Amino acid sequence: MVVASPSPRRAEKVVQAADLPAVDLSPSGRSAAPRLIVEACERYGFFKAINHGVPAEVVSRMEEESAGFFARPASEKRRAGPADPFGYGSKSIGFNGDVGEVEYLLLESDPAYVSRRSASISDDPTQFSAAVNGYIEAVRGLACDILDLMAEGLRAPDTSVFSRLVRAADSDSIFRINHYPRSSAVVHGEVGFGEHSDPQILTVLRSTDVGGLQISLEDGVWTPVPPDPAAFWINVGDVLQAMTNGRFLSVRHRALTNPFKPRTSMAFFGAPPLHARIAPQQELVAPRGPCLYKPFTWAEYKKAVYSLRLGDTRLDLFRASKEDGID
Repeated sequence: MVVASPSPRRAEKVVQAADLPAVDLSPSGRSAAPRLIVEACERYGFFKAINHGVPAEVVSRMEEESAGFFARPASEKRRAGPADPFGYGSKSIGFNGDVGEVEYLLLESDPAYVSRRSASISDDPTQFSAAVNGYIEAVRGLACDILDLMAEGLRAPDTSVFSRLVRAADSDSIFRINHYPRSSAVVHGEVGFGEHSDPQILTVLRSTDVGGLQISLEDGVWTPVPPDPAAFWINVGDVLQAMTNGRFLSVRHRALTNPFKPRTSMAFFGAPPLHARIAPQQELVAPRGPCLYKPFTWAEYKKAVYSLRLGDTRLDLFRASKEDGID
């Protein structure tokens, strides 16, 4: 969400992925899911969830509402903005000068908030809010299911250690719909949403059948993610990297526009309550050496996010040192 002062442009290369990991969440694949999720999060911080159980009609209803909104004249869309950070935004990302070829809606995940905000977004606010709230409920359930499987794979004594933060009534989770226009001027696409990691716990992402998402596992090296509208892409956020003491990777990623077709993506960012204390889980620290991160609240981390630019490595601000006296 929020890149340090502009730095010299790095040489980049794009490499085609070997098969990115896919995790089957159906009853027949569930026994292997905890192990596969942990392996994927350690190596990539990213995987594809298939047979996920989110009803197709919930997804299609949300897609129809999104398409209807972004097809409206610019003057009508601006009535849902400016993004503060919530609402409609175009090109400008965050408050610190980051820009991209994207327009978006950013919403809180609270149903009452969505219902109130829908009046400025849709001519049929009841229908729009029902689609958004139904979608958020479904993907929040998926996120929490995956977080429980992660904890099981990590052999955490309490398998709700991650998911209860997202399930909490005062969870700070958010929902974002990005629309990337076709980029006719550039053969390989322009930067729609620049390089960053997600600050929250876990992201559940779905996009149309148009490519554009890329992940980076090595500085300056980008791997395109093949589109799969039947699946969800799951990525580890900064908070989960801290809670697993660096065992899981908060993957850096970006989105490029497509030179031939527009692309829309929908992302649920599962976050803890503002007051939640974030710290490496003790059972994940002892066998792997020192504690890598100082405890912090989500409010403190969120403040750091908003003070920096999109591509900054924010988690470095919370690295533990000997002076902190953390074992």
